[in-house]
Amino acid sequence: MAADANAPTASEYIVHHLQHLQNIKQKSIIDFSVVNLDSVTVSVILGLLGIFVMWLAARKATSGVPGRFQAAVEMLVEMVDNQAKANIHNAQSRKFIAPLALTVFVWIFLMNAMDMLPVDLLPLLWQGATGDHHAYLRVVPTADLSTTLGLSTAVLILCLYYSVKIKGVGGWAHELVSAPFGTSKNPFFAVILGIVNLLMQIIEYVAKTVSHGMRLFGNMYAGELVFMLIALMGGAAAMSLSGVLLPVGHIIAGTIWAIFHILVITLQAFIFMMLTLIYLGQAHEAH
Repeated sequence: MAADANAPTASEYIVHHLQHLQNIKQKSIIDFSVVNLDSVTVSVILGLLGIFVMWLAARKATSGVPGRFQAAVEMLVEMVDNQAKANIHNAQSRKFIAPLALTVFVWIFLMNAMDMLPVDLLPLLWQGATGDHHAYLRVVPTADLSTTLGLSTAVLILCLYYSVKIKGVGGWAHELVSAPFGTSKNPFFAVILGIVNLLMQIIEYVAKTVSHGMRLFGNMYAGELVFMLIALMGGAAAMSLSGVLLPVGHIIAGTIWAIFHILVITLQAFIFMMLTLIYLGQAHEAH
């Protein structure tokens, strides 16, 4: 069977699938006027879906023997609550942080789970709806660095908020210039140590925020690429034999990776939630 002359090459196929649907054409690597409309739209829809599912569970909850759906949600809530109690020792803070952690886990799990859809399904539907065969669409928000860094930056803001709320402005300011190396009674060395401590604190905040977002992005971006490569390899094998093997090759290879990827998307949601709790717990502790 001859290949379609108009079919994209492997590199063109991957590059096309890695392009975002954006409000304007990006002019530089760092352009804050550009909005990835696909990531924003999908994440908002999935956020509303997660809220609806949890609301449905709460609405149908009974005091008797729970059904499977209620039992699953109760197990999830209990797991998150136990982790919150282990990391956040302030009961008043837990009233907000525990539901936040649950929201983070469910939301990120749903965004990660978009990777389980066939690679070309939603992009082809979008191209058909717009009539543009070159239309871009990426459906995994957590494979977008702006999404994951946005989430980690929100966690940073909460850490700063709780640092001030729990320790006070003076207590937090003193911590910034006295930890981790302490201070000195000598005025000269006290200034030197204060500058070094402040720089170390800034580096710590930046490193935690960047690594928090990059860890999730890296894993989901890699998973997205693997699904694209599986589609390409399945297509290449089918083109050399028989066209009927094209869907078979996609199904076999895709199913094997998808089964493994279920663990990845769940684990990454759990890790992001746990790091959120750990960082917020650290904001409550005095050095």
